Amino acid sequence: MTDFLMHRGGELVTKDQLDLIPLPEQTESYMPVSHYHLADKFLTISQDILRNYVLVGENYGIARQGSQLFAVLKFQNGKSEMGLSIAFRNSYDRSMALGMAIGASVFVCDNLSLSGEIVVMKKHTKNVWNELEETAIATIYKSQKNYEQITCDAGAMRTLSMDDGGAFRAMGLLFGKDIISPRQLTVLKDEWLNPSHQEFKPRSLWSFYNAATESLKSSPPVTIMEKHIRLHAAITDIGKEASHAQNGAPAAGLLSGGER
Repeated sequence: MTDFLMHRGGELVTKDQLDLIPLPEQTESYMPVSHYHLADKFLTISQDILRNYVLVGENYGIARQGSQLFAVLKFQNGKSEMGLSIAFRNSYDRSMALGMAIGASVFVCDNLSLSGEIVVMKKHTKNVWNELEETAIATIYKSQKNYEQITCDAGAMRTLSMDDGGAFRAMGLLFGKDIISPRQLTVLKDEWLNPSHQEFKPRSLWSFYNAATESLKSSPPVTIMEKHIRLHAAITDIGKEASHAQNGAPAAGLLSGGER
């Protein structure tokens, strides 16, 4: 995700640079979690659990002068075109709760796909590191199942054709549901009509999905994981509707611009 978080002063950094950001003072009721130590902890746990996967990428983005962090660790198993991804966020200004989510990355375009729910750490107390480690281990142990579901969804999306009319209808749906912003809508339309990658030139739901994930790269840290999860849910719903139509059930016509 080499160009994520480049909105409104967002900045890409290395993991070591995270250690240079001043940590807020601890209080009786609040224990700040270091961006650097959080990233190091998640990286260590992931590599210990995902023994059949190889780490192929680390992306760290900060905003608000380092107060907000969004990061993605990417792992590959074999020669798959999609890798297992672990996304997480943290803040020093209490603007968002520490959270993590599991998904997949498409290597050719660095697009991110997240599904399920965000696992959130609700309290930063003195025992935060013990709770954080337990939560991370439990979540990452389940990650392979979530990743397998996303790759299965991707395979189904590739089989569903989508014309311009259907794509424009789906754009309106995503905009109406506040999944994409007006500025991101423009990016989505451009990516659909003129794909940046040869792999997404076929007119399919999979190509549309990647155009949409491309547009979400400009989302702020506080909403980026939620946006990706909501996008995946919306696109899979469109896919299920289209699959039902292929089996003779009535459909709402989102994949085709024809009469409804």
